[in-house]
Amino acid sequence: HEKLTYENITHAKELSIYLEQGNKVLDALGYTDHSQKHTAKVAVTAGRILKKLGYDEHTVELARIAGYMHDIGNSINRVDHAHTGASWPSSSSATGALRRKILPPSFRPSASMTSTAARLLIHFGSLILADKSDVRRNRVRNKVPETFDKHDRVNYAALSSKLHIDRHKNVIRLEIELDESICSLMDYFEIFMQRMLMCKRAAKVLAAVQIS
Repeated sequence: HEKLTYENITHAKELSIYLEQGNKVLDALGYTDHSQKHTAKVAVTAGRILKKLGYDEHTVELARIAGYMHDIGNSINRVDHAHTGASWPSSSSATGALRRKILPPSFRPSASMTSTAARLLIHFGSLILADKSDVRRNRVRNKVPETFDKHDRVNYAALSSKLHIDRHKNVIRLEIELDESICSLMDYFEIFMQRMLMCKRAAKVLAAVQIS
């Protein structure tokens, strides 16, 4: 079978249908945008993180693929969507062939589980940082500021968001510029503290022991 790359999975029709359906589910539930614009941004950022940290191109490419597919579980249910997405798709489904093409032999049960776990942690670390750093105003779908929930408010207040990776200083730094008339810095941390803790742990996995 042809080996799939990040470039050609972005044109895979079946995968696009799952991603679009998941975004529609979240729209109906009042969540921020989780369209292919978001998944593509996460994919590119996850790849950039690992490339900056000196990982090989194959590892970088797998991070891009994981980033693009990370929200696919939303097409079934928002609740436990991470677990649903991780087990997607079943081996009997038509998309099982897609998954088998994407995953190299080293990610399959016959491989060394220690090696596989270590490599998975690398990809998970870059994916978490890429996903949680995608904070921006145009992800907000609600057009009525008075009815913003906490996630709408934080995203709408974000004037810019940049993730800096310094391999030599062993630092990953997230810079967010907030309009504090919409959301104060304290409000941001109150709302996103769990996300920031996830990012801190993810950075440690990537040997970035400092994060600010």
